[in-house]
Formats: sequence, structure tokens, C-alpha cells
Amino acid sequence: MSYGLSTYAFFWRISARAPRPLTLDEMLAHTRETGGDVFQICDYPLIETYDDGQLDALRATAADHGIALELGTRGVGTEHLATYLRIARRLGVTLVRSMLNTAGHRPAVAEATALLRETVPAYAAAGVTLGLETYEQVSTDDLLSVVRGVDSPHLGVVLDPGNSVARLERPADVVEATAPYVVNIHVKDFSFSRRDGWVGFTFAGCLLGEGLLDYDDMIRKVGPDERGINQIVEHWLPWQGDFGETARLEDQWTRHSINTLLRSK
Repeated sequence: MSYGLSTYAFFWRISARAPRPLTLDEMLAHTRETGGDVFQICDYPLIETYDDGQLDALRATAADHGIALELGTRGVGTEHLATYLRIARRLGVTLVRSMLNTAGHRPAVAEATALLRETVPAYAAAGVTLGLETYEQVSTDDLLSVVRGVDSPHLGVVLDPGNSVARLERPADVVEATAPYVVNIHVKDFSFSRRDGWVGFTFAGCLLGEGLLDYDDMIRKVGPDERGINQIVEHWLPWQGDFGETARLEDQWTRHSINTLLRSK
């Protein structure tokens, strides 16, 4: 089991609001400098445009930093997942995260199961595991129905318990239900705060250890050390009004999260 960062730990620094968005090479260097051993290139469509030479160079850069790569995308379309398997093989990736839905395709359980039954054997043959993330667009019960329906050790769950709160699912219940099937963990803390005038709440990220994520309980139930499951740092950092302050806090939150995880070993 290793700790690392996702592109979501650099959300604002690679966004259109950045004066110059960070490159993958820069994110890899930052991952190494903060103590991470894994970098998950997640929801980063530009990777789909890389030719073999660019993918080989990225793999070499990661190797130079001593960093293992993971991938992340959205959707369960057969051709799309075949594209990511090709990229994964070129990069030496053994874990690809996905989600059931895309903007143009929202498969029901039966369709998603059928599509993944076609796709997962090729992933298994390549030694790559596909993980479906917990999130508000799909109930945890439906997500697990797909995973159980495919019934392969190379298809599991990417656990991110904060995502399902918007579906009125309790994080503790999501952890309990998915624990046996987890293949990857997204680590981010979250909390509610009252809006001005006490009219409703804002649900947003916070420093790891200061919010509602019961990290210790999640680790007890999932057992990432025993099962070789990587923990990947992400953030829900609200925009701070200007890029400089937002980027500073994003870096601070990343360092705090990695340091917290390393101390928990």
C-alpha cells in the first residue's frame, strides 16, 4: 500500500483560472517532493491525446521520481475503456478508476454490468484492475450490484465516502457496504458550515482530520495495508477569491494530508 496524489489535489493549479496550469511533469515532481509514491492522473482528458512517445516519456519521468502511476476516467463504454487500457499498458498502470455515468450515457445496472462483462476480461489479462467510484449520481447499492454482477477480482470500488452525502447516504454506511470490494481509496475530508443568515448549509472540503470523515474507522474496515490498496489524496477546496491564495492553500492542504497519512503508518 502506498500514499499519493491525484490531479484533484491540483484542481485549481491546473484549471483555467491558473495563469499557467501545471504540467503532468510538474505534478509528478510535486508528488515526489511532498512524499507521495503514487500519482493518479484522474479526469485529465489531455492524456487521451498523447502518442506512444509522449506516454513513454511520462512513464520514464515517473520512474525517475520513483512514482507509480494510476489513471482515472469516466464511463463504461467498451471503446472508451479499451482506450484507457491501451494507455494504462503503455504507462505501466495497474489501476484505472472510472464512474458509471458520463454526460451523454447513464447506463442502468443491467447495461453497465453487460458492458463491463465485455471489458473486464481484457483488463484482467493485462493485470489491470478497474475501480468504480462511489458518488452521488449512482446509489451505492446499484454500484455494488454492478460489481457483484461482473464478479471479477479485477473490478472493484474506488471508495470516496464524501461523494455520496449528496445522495443522503451516510459516509459510514458507504464504507461499511463497500469495504470488501474496495481497490483504491480517495482521501479527502469534508464538513458542513452554515450559510450567511443561517439559511442552509455549505458542504465543502476541509483539512484532513478536521471534518466528518472517520478516517480511522474507514481504514479499520477496508484494511488497505493488508490488501495493498493505495490511498490517494484529493481536495474540495473552495475558491479563495484570487489564484495566489487558492494555490497556496491547495499546496498547504496537500502537504498536511500527506504528512497526516505518513504519520498514521
